[in-house]
Order: sequence, then structure tokens, then C-alpha cells
Amino acid sequence: MALIEIKNLKKHYASGEDTVEALRGVDIRIEAGEFITIMGQSGSGKSTLLSVLGGMNHPTEGDVEMAGVNLYRLPGEKLADFRAQRLGFVFQAFHLIQYLTALENVMLPLAIVKMKNAEKRSAASAALERVGLGAKLDRLPNQLSGGEQERVAIARAIVNNPEILLADEPTGNLDSRTSEEVMALLSELNRGGQTVVMVTHNPDNCRYADRSIVLRDGLIVEK
Repeated sequence: MALIEIKNLKKHYASGEDTVEALRGVDIRIEAGEFITIMGQSGSGKSTLLSVLGGMNHPTEGDVEMAGVNLYRLPGEKLADFRAQRLGFVFQAFHLIQYLTALENVMLPLAIVKMKNAEKRSAASAALERVGLGAKLDRLPNQLSGGEQERVAIARAIVNNPEILLADEPTGNLDSRTSEEVMALLSELNRGGQTVVMVTHNPDNCRYADRSIVLRDGLIVEK
């Protein structure tokens, strides 16, 4: 059984009197341990697909199964638990809280986890070590470079050891050298066992992936 299986996925939006078909019947199988990139022009449906995969955007039609669980048949609270426990999210905007240190930002996903505070600090510290920021635990975001802030965001995404890491344009705001460093880090995490699904507009990033899925007008044209 594939770790992720998407069947006949459709997502429609109302736009005034019109209906926008963001996804028009997408079928994808992703095996555990794969690194997948999703590409396509603006408006192709790639970010919509990622948000549906992340349990944040109910599809109009179709099924999303992860680890044998039909995501959108879960009640709201169970869906939130699934997201928190089994998925990690990395975004183009770092979404770091400016008055919290790197360590405190990484601890945020653990707020709902039943752990002692010392254990949470230890887990967050270990995650920052994994992304190469073990010496900057107490830095505020404005004391870090853009690449370092993205690394904090990645550490926050992996602090729960999720099976699946979903990334939406994680290098979109970074220069080419820093982008390569972030992609190398994601590749290293993937080799460590995490399944990575990443939306990107940069073809260079696809060399880190096992395969690329290309969307056009809400349909897969290459996979």
C-alpha cells in the first residue's frame, strides 16, 4: 500500500457567478520514503493540491488516503490530531514568531503534546541540531539570516518526527546559494526516512527529488 494515495481529487471554488476548477481529477500514489516535487505555472493547482494533502482544504470530490487513513472522513478533531502528529509543514513565508527564540519557535508544535517542558526543550534542541543551528538556540528571528530562519521553520516542522513533510516553495524567498543549502537539508532529511512532498517553481530543485509531478490547469500532465 502506498503511503499517500489520491484518487479522482477535485477542488472547485465559487468566484462570483463562476466556478473555478482548481483540481479536475488528480490521481497520485506516493511511496514511503519518496521525495516528490510538484511543479506547474501559477494557477495550475499545485498549492491547492498541497493544502488538500495537508488536511487543510476539503476537496470537492475524491479521496486522500495517508498511511491507510482516509483523511477527509475523519471528524474535525481527529483530522487536527492527524495533522499535528503525522505531518510537518514548511512554507515560503517562515511564519516565525518574532519575539520567541529559535528554540521557543521550534517548541510550538509540542504545546499540545503531553511532555515535560524539559523534554520539549530537548526535542526542539535536537531538531535545531539536525538543521545545523545547535549553536543559535537563543537567537531571535531578526538575529538570523533568511536561510537560518528557513532552517528554524524546518526544525519546527520535524520536531514531532512526522512521517510526511509538506513544503510549499521553501526556497522561494532565498538566494541561489541558500536555496541549495535548504534543498540539501531536505534531501538529507529524506534520506533519514521522511517522505517529502514539495511544491516548487524552480526546475533546479527537481534534481533532489525521486520524481516530479507537473500540473497544468488542475490536471497532471507528467508524473
